Amino acid sequence: MHVAEYLGLVHASEQSLAASFRTVAKHHGDEPDIMQTCQFLAGWSDAHVVALTPIVARYTEQWEDEPEDLSEVLFRGPRKGAVALIRDLHDLWLLANEVKLCWTVLNQAAQALRDGELENQCMESGAQTERQIMWLMTRIKQAAPQALVVAE
Repeated sequence: MHVAEYLGLVHASEQSLAASFRTVAKHHGDEPDIMQTCQFLAGWSDAHVVALTPIVARYTEQWEDEPEDLSEVLFRGPRKGAVALIRDLHDLWLLANEVKLCWTVLNQAAQALRDGELENQCMESGAQTERQIMWLMTRIKQAAPQALVVAE
């Protein structure tokens, strides 16, 4: 059974997403809503990690470095300015979609295993991750016109 591999992947991906939300909050704290919302959304990912504890105790997990590697490739240091905000939100969107895909794959496994606890966790965490993705897309759409059309 390979459930442990995806438990490790979603665990590492959620931690990477939470850390990346906090990094963006720090770098773009002067933007309206970015600091507070990114901190709030990071807390969701932290809660997902905590909620995995009993499931990991049952199935174990194999830790993956891939999410950290992805985060390092995407976030190469502080970026400043309007276009930088879009790029950072874009990178967060990519990481959040990685997390969403992990929850989707684990949900399929939970259904096959008839593990209601894992299935519920996948549904709840997946739904919150989807809300993170929707906020990121909305914020990108809001920032893009001015950042890309108006000269600095």
